[in-house]
Amino acid sequence: MDELTKNRTSGPLLGIGLDQLHRESQEWIDSVEFWKDELHFLDGILRKKINDSTDQMFTDLLGNMGKVHHHLFTYLIKDIYAHEKLLARLVKGEKGIADADYRNGHKELKGKMDLFAKDFKEFKKMVFGYAKKF
Repeated sequence: MDELTKNRTSGPLLGIGLDQLHRESQEWIDSVEFWKDELHFLDGILRKKINDSTDQMFTDLLGNMGKVHHHLFTYLIKDIYAHEKLLARLVKGEKGIADADYRNGHKELKGKMDLFAKDFKEFKKMVFGYAKKF
């Protein structure tokens, strides 16, 4: 296996073209926007169940977790857009912008997206499990 291929998952993304990294960033934006819609839907489920439920402590917990996720969405979107602006500066050939900086930032954002996707999936399981009980 050559170094470029090996580094695709463990290194600074050297074997991947900037156009592919840009597309992946755009997919992240789409994912976050979809997650926002999902969160709005889940919020509606929780609000309906709040009226029917006597388990206020658990409902408050889920509501607070929803707020946390909403704020995380906001920060993720800001980070992705900042990352895309860095790409635009890199493509324009602006001095002081290194390809490796962009690629390292992309790898870091990918890790955040992967972790958030996993956590949000668990959050949704909790909400649906709660909704099924009532």
